[in-house]
Amino acid sequence: MFKGIYTPSITILDKNGKFDFPNMELHINNLIDNGINGILFFGSIGEFFAFNLKEKKQFVDFVVEKVNKRVPVLIGVGGTNMDEVLELGKYCEHAGVDGLVIISPYYFGPTEITAEKFFGTVAETVQLPIMLYNFPDRSGNDLSPDLVYRLALKYKNIVSIKDTVDNISHTRKIIQKVKAERPEFTVLSGFDEYYVVNRISGGDGVLCGLTNIEPKLFSTLHEAYENKDFLIVEKCAHQISVLMKLYDTTDLFVTGIKAAVKSKGLNISTFTKEPAIQLTEEQFEGIENIINEANELLPV
Repeated sequence: MFKGIYTPSITILDKNGKFDFPNMELHINNLIDNGINGILFFGSIGEFFAFNLKEKKQFVDFVVEKVNKRVPVLIGVGGTNMDEVLELGKYCEHAGVDGLVIISPYYFGPTEITAEKFFGTVAETVQLPIMLYNFPDRSGNDLSPDLVYRLALKYKNIVSIKDTVDNISHTRKIIQKVKAERPEFTVLSGFDEYYVVNRISGGDGVLCGLTNIEPKLFSTLHEAYENKDFLIVEKCAHQISVLMKLYDTTDLFVTGIKAAVKSKGLNISTFTKEPAIQLTEEQFEGIENIINEANELLPV
């Protein structure tokens, strides 16, 4: 169901930490106009952990209206409070959202039995398509291929996974195990530079942060792969490998992604919710240098 190039959108805020709706609309339109296949709001890069339910509902209404069915809208509803997870999920269902993305409960490091119960409760309560979100470096626990397999077979509205694991063999094992029984189940990689190996392994694309900055680069990569134009694939992958350095430029990678979007021409505040450390001038210069380095490579 969810295939190709998906963007986990930044949440653009003003200098006081309030939603900057005009610039959000410009950002959304830029993503869609440059070929992105779908947008996730309130993922990790979207700072899902930093907003209350009231704020999230307001934002959901806004993005559903502005996207206006041009591409699928996914909303991250993960959290450690089950009542709030279910409330937001049900709100999304009635607001016109196309799917939910759910990270496993973090901090507690649940066992597989607990994680299976958590995801199953959401799947039974909300009828929207669900994408599992595996990010063990942040959540403290891993969604193993066996667990994903059990969930995919038991709950038909669990239709996809974003596997943010810096080890493609983990993603490959999910692909091989789950797709053998549910070939329509889609597997996206969370690491930008894994698009090609994800597809070669039988996966379906990426849901990754650099698409905020260079959506056309990624949509060109996807189109070239589909058309077997591997010279273009190689050129795109080379640029992406340079841009990956952006993740290491700031204390919290969210801030670096926002700064790179600003560097590309959208005049936004790079404010990131506390306790993040805000951007420095030196960091912004480094980000601009990385973008210039990528732009100097052979054009695609």
